[in-house]
Amino acid sequence: MGNCHTVGPNEALVVSGGCCGSDQKTYVVGGWAWAWWLISDIQRITLEIMTLQPKCEDVETAEGVALTVTGVAQVKVMTENELLGYACEQFLGKSVVEIKSVILQTLEGHLRAILGTLTVEQIYQDRDKFASLVREVASPDVGRMGIEILSFTIKDVYDKVDYLSSLGKAQTAAVQRDADIGVAEAERDAGIREAECKREMMDVKFLADTKMADSKRELEMQKASFNQEVNTKKAEAQLAYELQAAKEQQKIRLEEIEIEVVQRKKQIIIEDKEITRTEKELTATVKRPAEAEAYKMQQLAEGRKIKAVLTAQAEADKIRLIGEAEASSIEYGEAAKTALVLEALPMIASAVAAPLARTGEIVILSGEGSRVTGELNRLLAELPVTVNALTGVDLTKIPMLQKLMNPQSQTAI
Repeated sequence: MGNCHTVGPNEALVVSGGCCGSDQKTYVVGGWAWAWWLISDIQRITLEIMTLQPKCEDVETAEGVALTVTGVAQVKVMTENELLGYACEQFLGKSVVEIKSVILQTLEGHLRAILGTLTVEQIYQDRDKFASLVREVASPDVGRMGIEILSFTIKDVYDKVDYLSSLGKAQTAAVQRDADIGVAEAERDAGIREAECKREMMDVKFLADTKMADSKRELEMQKASFNQEVNTKKAEAQLAYELQAAKEQQKIRLEEIEIEVVQRKKQIIIEDKEITRTEKELTATVKRPAEAEAYKMQQLAEGRKIKAVLTAQAEADKIRLIGEAEASSIEYGEAAKTALVLEALPMIASAVAAPLARTGEIVILSGEGSRVTGELNRLLAELPVTVNALTGVDLTKIPMLQKLMNPQSQTAI
């Protein structure tokens, strides 16, 4: 009899042994497997990603500078059967802490070895290349353990002598180092020469004091020459330092100028926008109201002008109509008066003729025919005066009656 065992995707189930006494191992990832009681051996190994933080302290680089480097690595057990078998051979039965410890020691060993082959500048200035090199070198070793390096990055690089903070002064340090070496070499050569002189002095102790003086003078000249060379190196180092400092200061000033130019451009853009806003505000608050007021005044002036013209036309029409009305009234009045006179003439004639109705005969005493005619004309001439006195109508101003009263138009009786 046996039991069914299951595992998730983050673990591998290792079943060893069988019903026939076989020692073959079966690997199950994210599934199940059957195990016989008292015969099969069931073990598990983690497949989760493990985070390691390798750290190498005070490791000397190719130039002899002691650096401390820390990194971050992500590793996991590979799931291919053959590689999973390698991992089980190495780590089956061990805890995650023990597995991480073994892998960490391997990574730190490779990290320490690679640090010794690189310069500080190569490590500090190109960390990605340094990390890739560590991963490339360490992958075969951890791969034989069934471990895969998913990622490896350099977290921090520092030293205890402030070497990294002085990378900008590398040229100065190199010149200073050369000067120190020159001084040491000069002192060494001087010591060697001095020893040689002493040996020669002991060998040729009987030589004259002049030779001794010459030897000492030559030694002093060599010391002076060496001192001169040392001073020259120091001066060159100081000059190189000042030149580098001037270049750095110039770069800083150029950056400041670029920043000022950018700020000025932004300020100009802001000022242009403010000018545009002000112009729009003036247009909205001053120009357009002024144009509206001018248009209003123009319309009022046009209205007053049209009103004056219409008033004048109306006044002219009024005067014309009044004149026509007065003329019509006068003409009508004259016609009415004429009608009244014409209506009254028969009455006047009757009144004038009434005395004559009682007269049987009228005798005109005049021997001349023209005398009678003159009398008739006189009566007709006095008729308008009589009518005017009676009616107030002047018959002499009535055109129709003027023809009747014209003596030339009268026929002789």
